[in-house]
Amino acid sequence: MLEVSSLPTVNAILNTVSAVLLAIGYLLIRQGKRLWHRNAMLGALATSALFLTSYLIYHYNIGSKSYEGEGTIRIVYFTVLLSHTVLATAIVPLVILTLVRAFKGQFERHQQIARWTLPLWIYVSVTGVVIYLMLYGF
Repeated sequence: MLEVSSLPTVNAILNTVSAVLLAIGYLLIRQGKRLWHRNAMLGALATSALFLTSYLIYHYNIGSKSYEGEGTIRIVYFTVLLSHTVLATAIVPLVILTLVRAFKGQFERHQQIARWTLPLWIYVSVTGVVIYLMLYGF
């Protein structure tokens, strides 16, 4: 049985997988492989949804962990955390809108919003891992 205290590691793994799937999805669409692109992006969505569920379970049961770094690295941590938090909130409706447009076959409109959604989503996934490493790995 998975312990709630181990969920931050699970979350970091899910964020890593999501970022990799997003990058793969981007490469696939650039190669014109729509079906493979769709599958990679749905995989990224699924891992992000699992992450969010795991994140909420952890914070409901354990709460937040305080950052213990001092000096300049503390400023770096809170800068990354702030940008991550703001963009993590913004990314949810962007992902939904991007997916809706794709499923409706509105590919030109999908592409217009995806140009914003993809880099922000990757940023949120990667900074989630960076935050984990700063809290638990260093």
